[in-house]
Formats: sequence, structure tokens, C-alpha cells
Amino acid sequence: MRSNIKLIALGCIGGMIPLALSLVLSKDLTTPQSDIDLSDRTDHNARSTNFDWSTGAPAESFVLASENSLNSVVHVTTKVVTTSFQRDLFSEFFYGPGAGGREFKQYGSGSGSGVIISNDGYIVTNNHVIQDANEIEVTLNDNRKYTATIVGADPSTDIAVLKIKESGLQEIPIGDSDNLRIGEWVLAVGNPFNLTSTVTAGIVSAKARNINLLNDRSRADIVPIESFIQTDAAVNPGNSGGALVNTKGELVGINTAIASQTGSYSGYSFAVPVNLVKKVMQDIIDYGIVQRGYLGVQIANITQELKEENDLIDTKGVFVVALIENGGAQRAGLKKGDVILKVGSKYVNLVASLQEEVGKRRPGDKISVTIRDARGKEVVKEIILRNRDGDTKLVSKEEIRKNTALGATFQALTSKEKKELNITHGVKIKSLNAGKLKSLGLSAGMIITKLNNEPIENVEQLTKKLNSMNRGVLLEIITESGNKDYVGFGL
Repeated sequence: MRSNIKLIALGCIGGMIPLALSLVLSKDLTTPQSDIDLSDRTDHNARSTNFDWSTGAPAESFVLASENSLNSVVHVTTKVVTTSFQRDLFSEFFYGPGAGGREFKQYGSGSGSGVIISNDGYIVTNNHVIQDANEIEVTLNDNRKYTATIVGADPSTDIAVLKIKESGLQEIPIGDSDNLRIGEWVLAVGNPFNLTSTVTAGIVSAKARNINLLNDRSRADIVPIESFIQTDAAVNPGNSGGALVNTKGELVGINTAIASQTGSYSGYSFAVPVNLVKKVMQDIIDYGIVQRGYLGVQIANITQELKEENDLIDTKGVFVVALIENGGAQRAGLKKGDVILKVGSKYVNLVASLQEEVGKRRPGDKISVTIRDARGKEVVKEIILRNRDGDTKLVSKEEIRKNTALGATFQALTSKEKKELNITHGVKIKSLNAGKLKSLGLSAGMIITKLNNEPIENVEQLTKKLNSMNRGVLLEIITESGNKDYVGFGL
């Protein structure tokens, strides 16, 4: 019995020895880890994140961004009236042009969004939201309603500026779209499906996207500038013209389009970068039109095939396909086959990126362009941007007003044109943007010969009357096919 007790005691002691050793070794291994304060440790190989994993939302609250922007985003509704004029040839024979004719009207409507950019009533929206509108109404977030007028529009970027008569409005803070990073959180604020004050969230999916949205081949005067911010924030019909904001509530883009086969959101939406919007809207406010500078080049993205065909070093930059005679690039010494690598200090690897950078500038501006020539040598060229007519001067507001009215720009007829049409007076519509004449169905190339039966001798005579009249107007026009017609409307 005593010997059994001794064996049991020795067994217990033998079992405790490895246990004690295990505890000692375990303490030695774990203590140094528990002594390290990870919050004070700097790991240069790890990137910090501003994501709050406890809430599943960015550290910068969506709530703050929404509150900072909702009162600056408005609901834009439009009324579209299409007018046709049926002539009464019998009455015209006895009483003169336009007598006895009848107007026929078709009514429609549309809606979108806009963003307040100044406390005195200037609002940015999309050109396609208001381009055919006869009447525009703006509803603020507090349900106040105003009639808006079109200050100007730019089909090349799909941006337009409206004005309402009010002060003390909450303007949106402007951000910097150049600093946006792919993967950064953004909010889309607008009025989809007439649901006012709607906020959706997503991330920046890509930058400098060209989706051929603005390529209108029927208008030679439009050079589309597409360098969209792509996001996956839900955008639907009615969001057009609304705000894309960062998590600080700063405007970084104007929501413009979605990519969808159904007409509704499918995961891809596109916005015009605010740095481009700023330039366009400032020009429209200052001059009524956009003063756009051009490099004077035809350019292309560098694909693997183009790289191999031209023995290029790599696919970086934008390829110069051709140069415009006496354009800024040719005068600065650029050659066909050069590769444009940078504008200023910013690298440009896509045509869209280069167009965006140039689109932020005006005629007469000088830019530094880094190019790589056919020999592979990198050089910096100074290019002075020019307008479409090859000039470096800005067109004054007074001069613009002499040539534009109701959204249309006019030009004098040549002697040859008058002879071919067998007329002695009249002016031609050079271009049409959003405004009264476009909404009536007039188009570039048409000739206005009379206003209220008074012959039109020159451009200034016509624009002065259209800009000052506040009563009914009857225009005698000659269509592009050479037929005479009449258009009546009220001002």
C-alpha cells in the first residue's frame, strides 16, 4: 500500500515538471508581443486607411456631406413647346407675308437637376436638360420656385448656366477634381424620377473616360470634350445636372450620363470634372459663350498597334497624328509623330486627359508641353493657344452681343450666297445653342430675311431687335433647301 502511494506521488511530480516548463516557455514567447504598442509603431510598408470598420462607412460621415450639399442642389423642370406655322397662301396674296397663317403647337416637358454656384442665383446644369426648353422652372430644396433664364450653354461639355432672381442662396463649396483618386467615396445628389433631394453613394471607378456621348456629327462647330469621372453611385434619369460631391460635401463633378441598356442605372455613371466646369461656367457668366483655346493638333491614344507601327518607345502619352496649318502647335515646332507626355507638370496618357487640360484654358494662354520626338528625345515646348479662327485675343462681351441673340450666333451673307438665292438682304444662322430659336426648330444654315416684315440688312440690326423686343415676332426665313417659310413666337 505504502509503495503504491509512493508511485502515485512520483507520477504527479513527474507530470508537473513538463507543465511547469511549458508555462515558463509560454511566458517567454508571448510577453514581448504583449509589450509592443502597435499604435505608436510606424510601418512604412503599410498604407493608412480612413475606413471605420466598426460602422462599415467612411470615417468622414456621409451625413455631413449630404447636409453640406442638399440645399445647394435644385430641381429643374422644363416645358417644351414645338411650334409649326401653316401658311395661308390665299390670304398672303391679298394681305402680305404671314397673313391668315395658323400656328400649331405641341407640348412636352422634362426634368433634371442643377447646382447653385453663387448666392445671387447662378445655377449650373447640363445643356441637354434645358436645350429645347421654352420655359424653365427651378425648385429649391425648401420648395421655393423660380422662373429661370438661360445665361448660356456649351454643347462641347454639356454644361449650361441658368439664372434666377434671388439672393442669399446657399452656394455649394467647390472642390478639386484633379485630386480625386480612384476608389475614393463620392455622393451623387439630385432628383431622379422627380424624387427630390436624393443622395446615393459610390466610389470613383475611373477618370478621363470618353464614351462618345457628345459627338454630334450634324454640327461641325462642336468639338466634344469628354473626360468624365466614372462612378458607381446610383444615377438615374433626373439626376442629370446634379452634384457629384466628395465626403466633405465639395462639388467635384456634374452628373451627366449613365451607361445602361434599359435607361436606368446599371452600375456606371459619368460626371463632368468640376475643374473643367469652373472654366466653362465662368466664361458663360463673363461673356455669354465659352472662349476655348486649341493646341491645333489631331491626336490619338497610343495603342500597342500604333506603338509598333511608329516604332515608339512605349505606350505612354498622346500621339500627334497631324497639325493644323498655322496653329499653336505648328508655330511652336511640334511635328507629326511627336508624343505629348505632359501639359505643365501633369502627365497625359489619354486623349481625354489632354483635352480636359487644354479645355481649362482660354485663347492667348501659354502652356508648357513636354513632348518626345521621333528620335526619342524629350523636349519642352511653349504653345500659345488660339481660338477656332486662329486668334489669340478674347472676344469682348460687346462684340459677342452684336453677333448673338436667343441662343443663336449669326453671320453676314456673302455676295455669292445672295446671288445664288436671288436675295438682296438677310443674315445666316451660324450656330445654335440652348435658347428660343433652337426650341422653335430653327437650325444652323437657315437665313433670316425679315423680322416683322422689315428686311434684315445686317447681323447687328437683327440681334439688336431680338435682344430688345418684348412682343410678338414673325421671322421670314429661307431653309437650307432654299424654301421660304415663316416662324412666329412671342418674347
